[in-house]
Amino acid sequence: MSKFSKVNAYVSAVGHWMPRRVVTNHHFASYLDTTDEWIKTRTGISERRFLEDDQPTSYAAVKAIEATLENRGISAEELDLIIVATVTPDMIYPSTACIIQEKIGAKNCWGYDILAACSGFIFSLATAAQFIESGMHKKVLVVGAEKMSAIVNMQDRNTCVLFGDGAAAFLLEPTEDKSMGVMDSILHIDGKGGKFLFQPAGGSLNPTTHATVDKGMQFVHQEGQAVFKEAVKGMADISVELMEKNNLKSGDVAFLVPHQANLRIIQACADRMKVGMDKVMVNIQKYGNTTSATIPSCVSEYWQEGKIKKGDNLILTSFGAGFTWGSILLKWGI
Repeated sequence: MSKFSKVNAYVSAVGHWMPRRVVTNHHFASYLDTTDEWIKTRTGISERRFLEDDQPTSYAAVKAIEATLENRGISAEELDLIIVATVTPDMIYPSTACIIQEKIGAKNCWGYDILAACSGFIFSLATAAQFIESGMHKKVLVVGAEKMSAIVNMQDRNTCVLFGDGAAAFLLEPTEDKSMGVMDSILHIDGKGGKFLFQPAGGSLNPTTHATVDKGMQFVHQEGQAVFKEAVKGMADISVELMEKNNLKSGDVAFLVPHQANLRIIQACADRMKVGMDKVMVNIQKYGNTTSATIPSCVSEYWQEGKIKKGDNLILTSFGAGFTWGSILLKWGI
């Protein structure tokens, strides 16, 4: 948040949508060397949702956006900008933002995609806030949407059990109340971490060929231990830094909203921050890791259930491939 801006960007509406197809741990146990107990113990995940084969990422995004607009009581024609956080675009180009814009009839807006893996929504939210604070736009829609089932090797038990599909969105609008909205953010990247979590083929380095497909290079590659260690430190340290920067103590935070990659990572992060799990948003048990959709889906669900109150301090924090990581202080305004 710029101290020179006349307005703050606040979240005026939220919405989420998860696919109907429920995939339990027992599904994977039926053909892989794993069990429901093994998966739950190591990840905290009991089930996840998968889109159907003919439903791309934009399908979930549109559903989440429609829910958000309905919650706000406005039409898509009022949107000025759509920012889409995703690592699973419908196709490389046109952007998924363009596809969504046409599908919802948002004929008066522009948009683009942001690719920052599991930090995509955090990076997109921080970016969107700048358009509001500068006075350039009045209504900016940020959506995190993924079809991770499309890029995960269903024969690799180390990764296929972790991910799910879904989407969630925030609508940002200006407010002259400087005590609410996106209050501050700290964002980082470190390309040295890219070798631990990446998708080897499909880009210009390794264009898709029979050879790359035969080798499974189109799927997610992850070195779990390295990512786990860095994720705990990255999310916890940056969140503590953000709290100290804004003179907040644990008791001042209504909820920590961490990226939902692994329940053990979430618990370790909460421990490092000295925040009780009763103040940590969690939905990984139902949806798995939906990448850029985890943080907004948590917030949307908790708001829908009446657990978030106007004026609450939320600390949003993420860590993802790149490495990318970041944290946002959000003062709830609805």
